[in-house]
Amino acid sequence: MIAPSHDTCTPTEKTAARSSGSTLARALRVTVTDDTLSVDLDDGRTVSVPIGWYPRLAHGADSQRGNFQISGAGYGIHWPDLDEDIGVEGLLLGQRSSESASSFERWLKRRREKQQDAA
Repeated sequence: MIAPSHDTCTPTEKTAARSSGSTLARALRVTVTDDTLSVDLDDGRTVSVPIGWYPRLAHGADSQRGNFQISGAGYGIHWPDLDEDIGVEGLLLGQRSSESASSFERWLKRRREKQQDAA
């Protein structure tokens, strides 16, 4: 699935691209399965990481995982239904979600409440 790009990127991503002396690869395609997040990059690489690295994705329904936007001119991926943002730079560096356990628990509680209200 190819998603549209927006023409912005975070200051961290800009700094990383400048300091490395090269342009940071951009996301072209994103695939999320029950156990893996895979991102095809414009330089030909594919980065695949365990979905467990990103608990919000791991707890999301297939429809929520499939509703994403490639953002930041291709330097990031945003899942509006899950309030999750993952940067290409972090994927390339092997960084897991840095969300605290308490923050994730609050998000999970709100998610459960919404699901109960919808039922």
